[in-house]
Amino acid sequence: MDLTRLIPVALAVLWGLNWPAVKIGLSEVPPFALRTVGMGAGALILIALAALLGRSLKVARASWVPLIISGAFNIALFNLAVVFAQLNTTTSRAAILTFTTPLWAIVLAWAFLGERLDRLRLLALLVGLTGIAVLAAPVFTGGISALGILFPMIAAVSWAAGSVYQKSHPIDADRVTMTGYQLLLASAIAAVGYVLSGETMPTHLSPRVVGAIAYHVIGATAMAYWLWFTLLNRVSVGAASLTTFAIPVVGVIGAMVLVGERPSLADYVGFAAVITAAGIAMWAARPKPG
Repeated sequence: MDLTRLIPVALAVLWGLNWPAVKIGLSEVPPFALRTVGMGAGALILIALAALLGRSLKVARASWVPLIISGAFNIALFNLAVVFAQLNTTTSRAAILTFTTPLWAIVLAWAFLGERLDRLRLLALLVGLTGIAVLAAPVFTGGISALGILFPMIAAVSWAAGSVYQKSHPIDADRVTMTGYQLLLASAIAAVGYVLSGETMPTHLSPRVVGAIAYHVIGATAMAYWLWFTLLNRVSVGAASLTTFAIPVVGVIGAMVLVGERPSLADYVGFAAVITAAGIAMWAARPKPG
């Protein structure tokens, strides 16, 4: 029985519920500590999984620099920005604003790769910026901190930057192995932040937080990445990317159920605009027939 069709559903749930899981973890564990442990443990699991599956653990010498640079943006800066986003705004707003990645990818690909800004891409940018403006409006009334908008934007731009860079600098390595090494690098960067910030790990964690962190490491990191690369081996990148549409939706629902958030009507308008814009951007980026 081919279970390929179930993988997108599993990924949407695993990555979508990771948003409230991280929020719960942050209630007792400081941000750099959470990312050091979470990404480090996830890295070790992925590398061990690659070895058990007989995947090559080698990386071509010429690929180490692209691996490090793309990992610094795609994994390290992205994940650190996400935790600080959740410390400064609601989980649902952070999840949706981070989903603006396809829009920033359009801008960066135009600026650095010379890709054309056609009408569809410009429409995506217009709709997306409208959604961002709606979600950012409470900043001007004192309803939310400006950092609650800034950090999700940093996360979105960093992921887009890493993706655009990797597109022009392909990495010659197994995908699972590559991600394991990038997570390990990101964990080391977070560990430096942990030391410099003077954070301390709590001596006791509640069962709820332990469960959230375990889910974050095993489900949303190790299992989700393995399923993602399994999906990429079976369908096109464009088809696989459609999975991402459900992630912020699951994230919003999870935030409502698990952490008690209640988005406003304006939030829903902003959410709809951003998701629509991301959809237009991904449609514009689809491979053209022939």
